Amino acid sequence: MEKGKKIIESVPNFSEGSDGQKIEEIVAEIKNTPNTRIVDIQYDSDYNRAVITFVGTPDAVLKANVSAAKKAIELIDMNNHQGQHPRIGAIDVVPFVPAQNVTIKECIDLSVKFAEIIAQEGVPVYLYEESARKMGRKNIDNIRKGEYEGLKSAIKTDPERKPDFGPSELHPTAGAMITGARPPLISFNINLGTKDIKIAKKVAKAIHLRSGGLVNIKAMGTELANRDNVQVGISNINFMKTPLYRQVELVRIEASRYGVPITGTELIGVLPLDAVLNSLEYYLQLENPQKLEEKHLLEHYFDF
Repeated sequence: MEKGKKIIESVPNFSEGSDGQKIEEIVAEIKNTPNTRIVDIQYDSDYNRAVITFVGTPDAVLKANVSAAKKAIELIDMNNHQGQHPRIGAIDVVPFVPAQNVTIKECIDLSVKFAEIIAQEGVPVYLYEESARKMGRKNIDNIRKGEYEGLKSAIKTDPERKPDFGPSELHPTAGAMITGARPPLISFNINLGTKDIKIAKKVAKAIHLRSGGLVNIKAMGTELANRDNVQVGISNINFMKTPLYRQVELVRIEASRYGVPITGTELIGVLPLDAVLNSLEYYLQLENPQKLEEKHLLEHYFDF
């Protein structure tokens, strides 16, 4: 895509991680939308969740998300859904992220348009992050309180759980949805050399923002059914203020208290180059005042 174009990144999360056919049908709705490009597709049966990363022009991203959401409403039944990741609906969350020549305000406007369209399908919609109309909804954890099961009754009885758009009751099969504009988020999970889920949860609690951990970090301990280890699933909502190396090293320190090593990491989706550079700079121990920048990469000079 041209450098002068307006480009938005979107990372819709769908509550389906086991049925590859259903995921392919949802992804096809995005692929078949002109002026979009799929960047990454990941799904997992432990989390029972699919995370699709794509980019495109503003109108195309909106159109693709609408088509994919309608297909997910058709295919996913939340009454039969179980998974370790918090969720409130078939299309759990759809963020709009400024990527090139786009302001956060433009992404907010797109998220509102998207919310209005999906609400017409009978799905209650909540706005979060920069699109939030209530301070308490800026943090997605507050919206997901009680998850799908708890929201079933709360949305009907608690005025604070009334959606921003759509009915005050869950869609019969698709539940509810969250959307909004936000800066780039990095999902970077860390695997621990133990099967003890209690240790993963203790480490996650130690680094989570709400329990006194790192600013901008949300974490959860997760069991991996087909692996010999557990995982600390991490969302970093501001990598410039809380670099990746800092979350890795704090996990290493906390896990070592239990005699447990880090055995590997897992990147979900993509990440900005700056997120790599500031961590690489730390591990290379470059002396001040040198700062690692894109201009230090050989490939930076290939475009001539």
